Amino acid sequence: MRGLRASAVVLSLTITTFLAASPSAPAAAGAPPEPEVTSLVTISVPDTATLEKVVATGADLTERVRPQPDGSIQVDAVLSEGQLAALAPLGVEKAGAPAAQETPKTPKAAAADQIVIERAVWFRTRDGYFLSVEATSSAGPTATLSAAWRGRGGASGTVPMVPYTDAGAYLGHQLSTPAPVADRPSWVTVTSAGGGTAQARVKEWPDGERPDRTIPGYRKDFITQYMPPGQLNERVKALHRQFPRLTDVIALPYLTNGYRRHAQAQFGAVVVTSLAYGSEGGNDLAMELVDPGAQGRPLQVTVNGKLITVSLATDASGAITSTAAQVIAAVNAGAGSLVKATPYRTDNGQGVVAPAPLTQLSDFLKAPADVSREPARVLALRIGAHRDGSRTGVLAYAQEHAREWVTPLVTIETAERLLRNYARDPATRRLLQRTDIFIVPTVNPDGANYSFYDYNFQRKNMTNHCPAAQADPAARNSWGVDVNRNYAVGSLFDGYVGASANCLSGTYAGPGEHSEPESRNVIWLARTYRNIKFAMNVHSYGGYFMWPPGAYQAAGRVTLPRPTKAQEAYFLRSARTIEEAIAAERGTVTWPQQTGPVTDVLYSAAGNSADELWYDFGIFGWDFEVGNDIWNPATRTWEGVGFQPPFEEGHKEALEYASGLIAMIGLAADYRAP
Repeated sequence: MRGLRASAVVLSLTITTFLAASPSAPAAAGAPPEPEVTSLVTISVPDTATLEKVVATGADLTERVRPQPDGSIQVDAVLSEGQLAALAPLGVEKAGAPAAQETPKTPKAAAADQIVIERAVWFRTRDGYFLSVEATSSAGPTATLSAAWRGRGGASGTVPMVPYTDAGAYLGHQLSTPAPVADRPSWVTVTSAGGGTAQARVKEWPDGERPDRTIPGYRKDFITQYMPPGQLNERVKALHRQFPRLTDVIALPYLTNGYRRHAQAQFGAVVVTSLAYGSEGGNDLAMELVDPGAQGRPLQVTVNGKLITVSLATDASGAITSTAAQVIAAVNAGAGSLVKATPYRTDNGQGVVAPAPLTQLSDFLKAPADVSREPARVLALRIGAHRDGSRTGVLAYAQEHAREWVTPLVTIETAERLLRNYARDPATRRLLQRTDIFIVPTVNPDGANYSFYDYNFQRKNMTNHCPAAQADPAARNSWGVDVNRNYAVGSLFDGYVGASANCLSGTYAGPGEHSEPESRNVIWLARTYRNIKFAMNVHSYGGYFMWPPGAYQAAGRVTLPRPTKAQEAYFLRSARTIEEAIAAERGTVTWPQQTGPVTDVLYSAAGNSADELWYDFGIFGWDFEVGNDIWNPATRTWEGVGFQPPFEEGHKEALEYASGLIAMIGLAADYRAP
């Protein structure tokens, strides 16, 4: 059975961020260049063609895409008010509650098309019963389909279906979201306006194997707050100190850039950047542009310790004549050992520069002093009774994307449960006797610190590869590399789509494969510990469960090689078992149309880590996204939880997905390589 993808409308497009929502003109001399405030909003666009235009503008869209029965599309985006206003001419607006689904009209007689029901399932959450149906029509995306269901208790209903296409390929029809139903559905009939019809029994979802039983008094719930990288590392070290016979701490070899930036100041069309990092002396520098107050004076630059004074040139009347280009050249000649001056973006430098008061250069970083600015050492906690490579290895790694605050908590909660229940719970003891577990709570500590202390929507790391034209201070929230687009299989550099060459894009792949230490660290683990056969990349917040292939080439939508039928069946069977464990906590069900290969259920993600682990190392590489949508019975809509939900919700997500991660370790304990 093949699952149909849930948000095909954006998949072949490169999603980028705006140029940090900075002012359209250079900042006034000496004024602090601040990016606009952004927020996570749901926007509505009229159709797929409009969505493509929105993406082309560089809007930072998330994975939570919801086509509506009326043909419009709702998608979550990280935008400022100014960016949202700029999209209004395209027909984009903040989304209200979606219109209630209407029962389709009786179809007119026409030549019958062929209908195949690919999957029809029901699931039960804490909010009731829900129906999900996926089908294809021989008429393709132009077909108008509806799904009529009837329940065991006699209840019935009809729900419209919507078509999905991706990169020109028709992937089928499904319900726009799982539909709430009054009773457990038993049969579904899909009817086409083209005359086709098909019927199928509705099966239960996920209906996987139940989690291992644990003894009464099994201990869990060890997290009390969101944790920045420093606290995560201390937790790893503390667990090792407490359980030295069951753990090792592995210091991964590649140091990150560090939570640090060069200090900057902007003087109209002149941007000045320190050669030293702000934390290493750049923040101590200051510069001023002064009017000499006399006639016929030349442009001069003097350096007095850490003070740079630019005395602007004047003409015979005493008017200032120094242009931005002249000031840039003079600063680089006279203070080039301390700073580098560049033009503001595409400014031609011909405008006359105004005087500016003494302005301190700044790296604009707001974390307290106890947050290290030095390159970071990423830690992995190795857990197991036999850590000698003789047991099946499991890798769990989180926070490739910095803004996903819940994901490290999933790994920490998992580690705590495994270690603190080992001595008393037979099921846990079996896991540690039969597996070799590697846990990396934060792959991207620099970006995570920036998300915690500076810009909560930071997705990328803190390595700035932008040229001077894109490196003024107001662009700083858009710098960095998307770590999960920086791997070496199915990458942007191999011709696959879903990553960007634009350094300001949210999906910027970097200057080359493995250019970033964060991606090299993950692959170092796979290369060094060849017993690793299972991996889970923990993300948020879309409620997906995915595996390779994760990328395709645009021409012909050619994906990376698909797993064999037997491998695909194992991926799906394992996913259903893991999802069963997640649902057992509080009834959160991962939707069936969001379970499957990345290219089927989400989009092409060129250069993602799961693909490299699978194709180069033979590791069953999964991704789950914590934080499935929550059904709001008052509005009868599904609502997203966001990257940083209130901790009460984030805490619950961490507990349930830790149960899923432990279920994956259970699969590894039973795994026997062919």
